[in-house]
Amino acid sequence: MSVATAAGAATAAPGPAIRAAGLAKTFGSIRAVDDISFELAPGRIYGLLGPNGSGKTTLIRLLLGLTKATSGRAEVLGVTMPSRSNLARIGYMTQADGVYPALTAGENVRFFAATYGVRDQAAARDALEVVELVDRGGSLTATLSGGQRRRLSLACAIVHRPPVLFLDEPTVGVDPLLRVAFWSYFRSLAQSGVTIVVSSHVMDEADRCDELLFVRAGKVIARGTGQEIRARAGTDELEQAFLKFSGDAEVRA
Repeated sequence: MSVATAAGAATAAPGPAIRAAGLAKTFGSIRAVDDISFELAPGRIYGLLGPNGSGKTTLIRLLLGLTKATSGRAEVLGVTMPSRSNLARIGYMTQADGVYPALTAGENVRFFAATYGVRDQAAARDALEVVELVDRGGSLTATLSGGQRRRLSLACAIVHRPPVLFLDEPTVGVDPLLRVAFWSYFRSLAQSGVTIVVSSHVMDEADRCDELLFVRAGKVIARGTGQEIRARAGTDELEQAFLKFSGDAEVRA
């Protein structure tokens, strides 16, 4: 996968790129996100690690303003969410492939570019080049393999060169070589100043992140680099560290 800078020259925000202040979301008696607060500096890769159902996707949707918070506030690039205009500066790759099967790969990317106000045809081609799908630009998306659709979903998320990128389980269902290529590209984006939030339940991807937030039952139960979290938990294994923090509700970053 090419590491061409699809995000362009991302401008780092003067303050936190992302801020959560007492964010909470309830669904009846279920507290999916439970009073979460943090600030995330720009130009880093943050991993939201936790089991399925821990609240990672709901937290991302709250930060994006796609779900209304029960209480608390979310800010991205200094703007309180939801903000329709601010979404033009944010990329979001959903866990399910958010592309249209009846359109070609190129049409999908151009459609998403247009929704962000990007009319430059070169931007769509650049995004397809990043994910090595230029040669499949004229193919119906329905005919693409699962891995190719994941690559196309990424192209649609970065075509407008956003300075903030949310990736919800981006490597689910992809082969090992593609996973390595994805992470290499994510690193190149962070080095250019893009802030990336990646959700995953795969612990072996954690060390590819600059900082981790362990999420369980709607709470952030630990935060730090992989090395810091291991040291605090007294173990060399992140999975064991997660289990330790999960059993102690008083442990906080």
